[in-house]
Amino acid sequence: QVQLVESGGGSVQAGGSLRLSCAASRYLLRLYCMGWFRQAPGKERELVARIDSGGSTTYADSVKGRFTIAKDNAKNTLYLQMNSLRPEDTAIYYCATEERTYCTGAYAYWGQGTQVTASS
Repeated sequence: QVQLVESGGGSVQAGGSLRLSCAASRYLLRLYCMGWFRQAPGKERELVARIDSGGSTTYADSVKGRFTIAKDNAKNTLYLQMNSLRPEDTAIYYCATEERTYCTGAYAYWGQGTQVTASS
């Protein structure tokens, strides 16, 4: 069974940084598309960044130049480095996998989420 466990969330001042981690229970990262999503109160869940099996990345326009998605295949861990955080980045962040080598948007497995709060 696939398990994804996020960690690294917290509260920071605007302009600060956090690094989220997502530990996978299987050798998912080198095989499958992985993504980071977020959901703020009263808003729909949105894709923040994704990375496919080959390492190609895609970012939401709102985080380009500030967030970086990366993976460590040997540790089965996905990361999201978040710099220059803004209050509008406040949300619960989730990692997810499609179990496909390329990204189609059909994410089948999700972590439990980690809260990120950036205050002004």
